Amino acid sequence: MTKDQLYRKLNEVNATRACRHQYATLVLNEPDLFRPLMEILFMVNDKTSCKAAWVFEFVCAEQLALIIPQLNYFSENITKVHLDSAVRPVSKVCLFIVEAYFSKTENSIKSNLTSSHKAQIIEACFNWMISDQKVAPKVYAMTSLFLLGKELQWVHSELVSILEKDFSSQSAGFKAKARHIMQKLT
Repeated sequence: MTKDQLYRKLNEVNATRACRHQYATLVLNEPDLFRPLMEILFMVNDKTSCKAAWVFEFVCAEQLALIIPQLNYFSENITKVHLDSAVRPVSKVCLFIVEAYFSKTENSIKSNLTSSHKAQIIEACFNWMISDQKVAPKVYAMTSLFLLGKELQWVHSELVSILEKDFSSQSAGFKAKARHIMQKLT
């Protein structure tokens, strides 16, 4: 399947879990489609990029190792994603990557995630934290930043500042996660 054919297929995707899973299975069965899926995802002004992001999240949830050869491409482009429906899955994939990196279980992310990748994920996460995003991307971002701050202490300092500043104006979900993280940091 070509990138153009995949693009046309993605236009059939809807937000149901079953549909997203069906198209993720298509990519998992043809791993050569992973890069074209990411290229469509990073067509950030095209509404189809959101559908690609939904499928991308499901693919990464099933087989995160597929992202390893694409870590440079992924990390270089995540800050460009701006449509709400694409930001949430991309922020969740960032969390998948960070959780794998800090996992006690050996995995290939640990040996392939560079300081440059981490810096780009940190930048994206802080951008999501301070911009007008929905609660889910902010929660995924704050969790990623909390974990990354274990290696880079300055991240915790900045995260605490943002959480304290924004706490009163945020949703109940944001406040619950922020309280949890603040308890761990103090």
